[in-house]
Amino acid sequence: MAAKQGFGVEVTRIHEIAAEIREVHSLGVEIAIVVGGGNFFRGVAEQARDMDRVSADHMGMLATVINALALQDALEKQSIFTRVMSAIEMNQVAEPFIRRRAIRHLEKGRVVIFAAGTGSPYFSTDTAASLRAMEIKADAILKATKVEGIYDADPNLVKDATMFDKITYLEFLKRGLKVMDSTAISLCRDNSLPIVIFNLNKSGNIRRVVTGEKVGSLVMA
Repeated sequence: MAAKQGFGVEVTRIHEIAAEIREVHSLGVEIAIVVGGGNFFRGVAEQARDMDRVSADHMGMLATVINALALQDALEKQSIFTRVMSAIEMNQVAEPFIRRRAIRHLEKGRVVIFAAGTGSPYFSTDTAASLRAMEIKADAILKATKVEGIYDADPNLVKDATMFDKITYLEFLKRGLKVMDSTAISLCRDNSLPIVIFNLNKSGNIRRVVTGEKVGSLVMA
């Protein structure tokens, strides 16, 4: 959401993302979104090195709420009814996460944004996404990143890194790949939930993934 400015919310970029979500929503797809907060603060980042981990993680969760509210505003400007549900109660700005209420919002055609991670420290946004996906009985997790998919090495550092079209949960864990954390992958493996990892910065990729085009990397049993 920071785009090229590197920090905060870049307004043009967030409206571009909202437009892509609107396009997918118009297909009749039920959409739930988990947002991170790394454009403001990340509990495991260098900026938090001298902080207590619990305090740093809570700051990171609050950063995700800022992003969720910004995305909600952009989506509502696209005439899409949107609800932000927070794992940390803050009733003035977001609904508390209640599983049945979230499912009802989706059934009514609203986009639901899950903020504040799981509400507990030491759990990443990836794990929050996996947990919420299980709770709402999602068909798949679409993990939007800055690279085309899963590589055997960091493509930004290794010129000839190889991308996987498909990879099993077990091989992902054995290789220690970093694009998602092991807790999230293990949770998806235990519940047979497929994951597609793709490049968000390529326009139209969200629709391509949802409509079944071969985009990114698939993690499955």
